[in-house]
Amino acid sequence: MDLKQLEYFRHVAELGSFTRAASFLSVVQPALSRQVRQLEVELGQNLFERNGRGVVLTDAGSRLLEHTRGILTQIGRARQELEDQRNGDSGHFALGLPPSLGSSVTVPLVKAFAQSLPNARLATVEGLSTYILEWLNVGRVDCALVYNATASAAVDLQPLLEDQLFLIAPLKPKSNRRPVSLAELAEHALIMPSRPHAMRMAVENALASVDRKIRIAHEIESIPAVIDLVRQGHGFGVLPLNAVKSTQWVDAVLVKPIGSPVLKISLSIATSAQRPRSPLVRKAIAVIRDIVRQEIHSSEPTYAVSSGTEIT
Repeated sequence: MDLKQLEYFRHVAELGSFTRAASFLSVVQPALSRQVRQLEVELGQNLFERNGRGVVLTDAGSRLLEHTRGILTQIGRARQELEDQRNGDSGHFALGLPPSLGSSVTVPLVKAFAQSLPNARLATVEGLSTYILEWLNVGRVDCALVYNATASAAVDLQPLLEDQLFLIAPLKPKSNRRPVSLAELAEHALIMPSRPHAMRMAVENALASVDRKIRIAHEIESIPAVIDLVRQGHGFGVLPLNAVKSTQWVDAVLVKPIGSPVLKISLSIATSAQRPRSPLVRKAIAVIRDIVRQEIHSSEPTYAVSSGTEIT
């Protein structure tokens, strides 16, 4: 088994065709097929099933693809870290983001990188904090923004800020913006992501502190879908203000503070404790810290969320 075989195997798996993979890699198809077949012989298992439209992975192939992505990513990271060490501010930088932040900070981050680190290539990937931490451990991302994470032997955390959560309610003619208590929050049927999403766990833990349980109307991961369902009267949401601001439904829902006490979740910058931070990673973290604080804090002062309704 060598890196070329793994690389060829991955492209065939991802493109679903030896022909397309050979074209993408600029190699002749017989050579590509031979390399993959040698890999199958070495492993003693078929990695693909052929059909009229191309190929699909066998169970063994699916497992190998997962490992292959990690191996090739680690090799790429090793090469990149050496390149970063030589240049200091160039190379590829992958950032993991929770969905509630992705839509509001991605564009400002791209602009900031273009200005501060013009030789760096920024890539972002969105997912739940628990998944992002797994990607960090296997080297798929260099850095991550995570909510309510716990430091471990594998992960270093730098606390960034506390992000306040708000009740998102349907907008009605006589709506008011009076803050709701945790006890009142427990009376609302909520549209929230499933466990172990950080916001879901934060709400459940807060309600448990006042001897209440969460009421779930629907379990939805998509933030825009949550807000649209709230707009249509299918339940209530609990989200950070920046997540609401970044959607098209910002003027169609009512945002109410949650008090007694104020409900917040902690946002941290996570890096791998098992890999040294390159100069690029250190510089990128400084840019990320400034931009994220700026974008989130810009949502906190008086912010109009509907006609005649604002949060102060």
